[in-house]
Amino acid sequence: MPAAPVRLGGGKLAVLASRVGADEKRLFDALDRRGVPFDHVDTRRQWFPAGPHDLPWTLALNREIGQFRAAYGARCLTAAGVDVVNSAEATEVCGDKWRTTQALEVAKVPTPRTALGLTPQAALDALDSIGYPALIKPLVGSWGRLVVQLTDRACAEGVLEYLAALPGPQSHLGYVQELIDKPERDIRVIVVGGEVLGAVYRTAESLRTNVALGGQTLPCEVTPDITKPALDAAAAVGAGIAGVDLIEDRDGRLLVLEVNHRVEFSGFQSALADRVDVADRIVDHLLERARR
Repeated sequence: MPAAPVRLGGGKLAVLASRVGADEKRLFDALDRRGVPFDHVDTRRQWFPAGPHDLPWTLALNREIGQFRAAYGARCLTAAGVDVVNSAEATEVCGDKWRTTQALEVAKVPTPRTALGLTPQAALDALDSIGYPALIKPLVGSWGRLVVQLTDRACAEGVLEYLAALPGPQSHLGYVQELIDKPERDIRVIVVGGEVLGAVYRTAESLRTNVALGGQTLPCEVTPDITKPALDAAAAVGAGIAGVDLIEDRDGRLLVLEVNHRVEFSGFQSALADRVDVADRIVDHLLERARR
């Protein structure tokens, strides 16, 4: 028997997504099971007029993969009175590595030593202070793409010379970070509505452990040492739904590497299938938001 329709303050839920993957399908199925009326909004075809206007949605779940479409879509919906999860502010902070680092530092969440050089030469000077080996990362990006390990100054000079030749001014900014001597794994924690749903190890033989790049997931026991930085990190960036990535140094200290506003959870769900239904918990959070 289908679930009775759920009222969302007189409107429907919008799910923003230009790409419908396995996670989005799980979310759509969970919404159907719970009787939540929703529209899949393909952001590639969505436009918003300037000024006041009415929309059929009172709540939106932002699953857009493109950072700028996600941020501007959230801004447009919020201006029209739609409650967006995650908020435009959280989307913009999480989507920019430097803004994420600043938010974590303000909240005193442990994170690797990081610096931003406003020019390639300034980034080289920052690396001299941080020390080698180190990493240079794009300010906006996901799945570990374009993250480069810098073994020494000569290597850094070559990479930064290349960046200086790129046409985009954002490419000339150097986000550099110490390379943590860690096990061949990191920890992904999913936080929804201020609660940790669980944690998994992501293992790989390379620097990048992203599941999209072939990383494997294994269950990880959730301890207070994992819970606190994960919750603090999600709160620091203002994300109601967050994927928090932690790394362990050789002394066992946990550091927050980044916070993801659009959580990909297929690997997490596979590893913890008998413990939590991520899509269902996200729907719980949305319904709680609708009741406020």
